Parts: sequence; structure tokens; C-alpha cells
Amino acid sequence: MVRRRKPGGGVRRPEVRLPQLRPFTGDGPEPERDYDGLAFADLDLGGRDGCAARFMDCGVYRCGLDEARLSGARFVDCVLDEVRGVGTDLSGALLRDVELTEARLGGTQLHGAVLERVLIRGGKIDYLNLRTASLKDVVFEGCVLIEADFGKARLERVEFRDCTLRAVDFHGAELSEVDLRAVTELDIARGVERLSGAVISPAQLLDLAPAFAAQIGVRVESPGE
Repeated sequence: MVRRRKPGGGVRRPEVRLPQLRPFTGDGPEPERDYDGLAFADLDLGGRDGCAARFMDCGVYRCGLDEARLSGARFVDCVLDEVRGVGTDLSGALLRDVELTEARLGGTQLHGAVLERVLIRGGKIDYLNLRTASLKDVVFEGCVLIEADFGKARLERVEFRDCTLRAVDFHGAELSEVDLRAVTELDIARGVERLSGAVISPAQLLDLAPAFAAQIGVRVESPGE
């Protein structure tokens, strides 16, 4: 695996180059096992227990992850492409130098997880739970997030590009160098007061003005009302 990054500041994106992978031939991951240089392709991993398993230089392609139990798992230098599933448990997991592309997920549990140099590109994720998670150098690009929960999470150098964010929750979150300017649809359900540390566009400021006014107790009414 070889990675190259552009010099300079800003968000550091992962650029994962996997080695020649060997096909995985088992039924599914097992708890606390090590997996190195393997391709998990077109597998139904629904309900499998891979808690605290460790994945290094692995590719996961077109796999079903319904109710898969991967809490405390570690994914390092990995690609996950076109995975799908509802209720996948990745609570407390570590994702470092990971690319997640064209995912179709719902109710994914990533609370308490650590994401470092992660790219989430394309796809649609409903009810993503990132409460108390730590995100550093993470890019969301061209994806749809419905009711994503960042409650009490820490976001540092996080960028959202060409994304739809509907009913996102930043309640209690800590933001530092979070770029929301290229979000195509920004709807904040809770936590607008936590946007200190984020950068938004002038148009977004106008859209969020009523929420900002409500936060500081200002009523906005037309003359004569």
C-alpha cells in the first residue's frame, strides 16, 4: 500500500493504494481476529460478529452489513465500496486512512468511534450515529446524510463538499476548522449555536439567520405585525 498526499494545510485526505488482495474464503469476520491484505467481496455479513477485529490493507466490496457487529473493530488503510446495511454496529471503532464509497446504510452506530483521514464519498446514509465520536481530517463528498447525529462529537478539519445535510444534529459538538461552504442543502435540527469553529457561505448565513436569531432570543417580525 502506497499513499501520497498533497503538501500544505487543510484537510488531509487518504489516498489508499491497496496491494494485490487475496480473496477472503471464510463465512465472515470473527471477534479479535487479524485480517491483512484480504478482499471481502459480494458477501452477506449480516449479523456476523467481528467485534474488536483488526483489518489492515483490506477491501470490502458490495457486502451486506445488516446488523453486523463490529464494535471496537479497527480498519486501517482500507477501502469499503458499495456496502449496504441497516443497524451496523461500529461503535467505538477506529477508522484510519479509510475510503468509504457509494454506501447505502441506515442506522449505522459509530458513537464513540475515532475517524482519522477518512473519505466518505457518494451514497446515502440515514440516521448516522456519531455521538461522542472524534473526527479528524474527514471529508464527506457528494453524499446524502439524513438526520446525522454529531451530538457531543469533536470535529477537527472536517469538510463537507456537495453534500445534502438534512436535520443534522450538532448538539454539544465541538467544531474546529469545519468547512460547510460547499454543502448543497444545509438543515440543522439542533446545535446551530455550536457552529463556532465552522465556516459557512453568505447564502447559508441568510438561510440560518432565523435559527441564529431564535438562539439569542430575537424575534423577527415585519412592521405592523
